[in-house]
Amino acid sequence: MKNVHILVAEDDRHIREGLRDALEGEGYGVNAVANGAEAIRRFRQDGASLVILDIMMPGTSGFDVCREIRKRDGAVPILFLTAKSEEIDKVIGLELGADDYLTKPFGVRELLARVAALLRRSRQAAEPGGRAELPEEFTFGGVRVDRKRHVIRMPDGEVPLTAREMKLVEVFFLSPGEALSRHRLLDRVWGVDYYGTTRTLDQHVAQLRKKTESHPEKPRFLHTVHGVGYRYDPPPSDKTGPG
Repeated sequence: MKNVHILVAEDDRHIREGLRDALEGEGYGVNAVANGAEAIRRFRQDGASLVILDIMMPGTSGFDVCREIRKRDGAVPILFLTAKSEEIDKVIGLELGADDYLTKPFGVRELLARVAALLRRSRQAAEPGGRAELPEEFTFGGVRVDRKRHVIRMPDGEVPLTAREMKLVEVFFLSPGEALSRHRLLDRVWGVDYYGTTRTLDQHVAQLRKKTESHPEKPRFLHTVHGVGYRYDPPPSDKTGPG
């Protein structure tokens, strides 16, 4: 696909070359590297439209690469590959700013579907006027959100938001008091062709609560609606919503 360049970091040569072949077969430009240090160097040098990272690389791990990328770019989609099934790896990845993950072994069709969905959502977020109904800054719960810089403004500094967290904030803010189903949120934030599970959404909401709620274990603004999904209840001082 013209002008779409994907950076792949995977230390297993067979998997790395398989990813290159599959992605190039779809028309994507691919930079495929064998370790995390080289991935950081290539991203600094060439950038990327999307990054695919194996977590368990020797030396510089996928987690390390993700941290370095997020220091420079809060919006580029990042997809983690993990050979482990433990939930903790996935949670850490999302905390660091990853957008999605795949557990090995995975099918090529599923990988390509995830990549296409992430790229489509990234393009939509970047389209002029696509988020025009929202101001560049607004209050969400008890914090101030800067959409342009993808940060929350706090009395003692700023807290970064990942691209997914920013989109979730926007969706909740535009629907105050409305119980939004998990599937609706996945459609709005990940795209209608998202192939993952609702667990990914739950983990992102948990991270968002940690950044926006004083006591995330007892949220005041971002509530769980059991059997449905989530509801954003703005504070009394912010009942006017986006208008």
